[in-house]
Amino acid sequence: MSDELSRAILGADPTFTSDEVAAAAGVTYEEARRLWRALGFPDALDAKAFVPADVDALKMVQAVLGSGAIDDDTVVRLTRALGTTMSRLADWQVSTLAEALEDRTAEPADRVPWSTGAGAVAQTMGPVFERLLVYAWRRHLAASAGRAQALAADEEDVLRMVVTVGFADLVAFTKLSNGLDDDGLADLVEEFETRCIDLVTEGGGRPIKTLGDSVLYVAESPEVATDIAFAIVAEIGGDRSLPDVRVGLGTGPVISRLGDVYGPPVNLAARLTAVARRNRVIIDDTTAAGLSDRFETRAMAQRNLRGFGNVAPLTVRHRWSYNG
Repeated sequence: MSDELSRAILGADPTFTSDEVAAAAGVTYEEARRLWRALGFPDALDAKAFVPADVDALKMVQAVLGSGAIDDDTVVRLTRALGTTMSRLADWQVSTLAEALEDRTAEPADRVPWSTGAGAVAQTMGPVFERLLVYAWRRHLAASAGRAQALAADEEDVLRMVVTVGFADLVAFTKLSNGLDDDGLADLVEEFETRCIDLVTEGGGRPIKTLGDSVLYVAESPEVATDIAFAIVAEIGGDRSLPDVRVGLGTGPVISRLGDVYGPPVNLAARLTAVARRNRVIIDDTTAAGLSDRFETRAMAQRNLRGFGNVAPLTVRHRWSYNG
């Protein structure tokens, strides 16, 4: 990164080494290095890599530790969560910005250096996005705390909750991606992920993560998750410009950790997509038991699902979709 671009983003030139930034913040070198690594950065060693804002950040963390509100390990875990999230967000924003700058200067003669364009955007939009970042974090924190309290199976265990997990998977994605160029593949993945996330959110569910050719989401009830699944099939499967899709649903207790969810329903939902026909929704018995008479299920032949043994999945449809 050029000095000009770095200065535009960080607000100052790096003037502190690792030892100097730790001393200025009143922490040990090991404490500073531990937090720096948790943020996702390699050791800076003797290089001048730090700015006054790094000193302020270390002082704030030290103040929290000094208050006794949380311990060292919890601080590091929270810092690691922040670093991982911000790294992905930054990469996402830079790729989006690079694409936008390229589209605006399609003619070679009109193109400006990346550092110039990115620096201008950083100076103009940086303060806005900083405020928006804090706002979005507070809104999501409030929503997450509320969900944990409402869904917790036990007041003493707010990380354990009973939900329906949905796994939406593109059909024959590997074969299709081999025939696309880089731009075509990126456009396909972005279109699929964006539309799925919108459908999940609009339907009352919560997107957990995307994996390029698949989207994992959770919902508070089997009905909500199933309605979302049908919306995904209608939207993605009904678009000839996109591959077909299949959705698996599993219901049960999961554990929330590191911004993800873990547990048998997650694995089962993923396994069920492997036996689903294209543009179909496949569910387990527990999910079926939570559906109203708006839906009709049909048992499939038993299948051996890795990690679950012989399982008899069920297909599900809206009752009105049958002619008989």
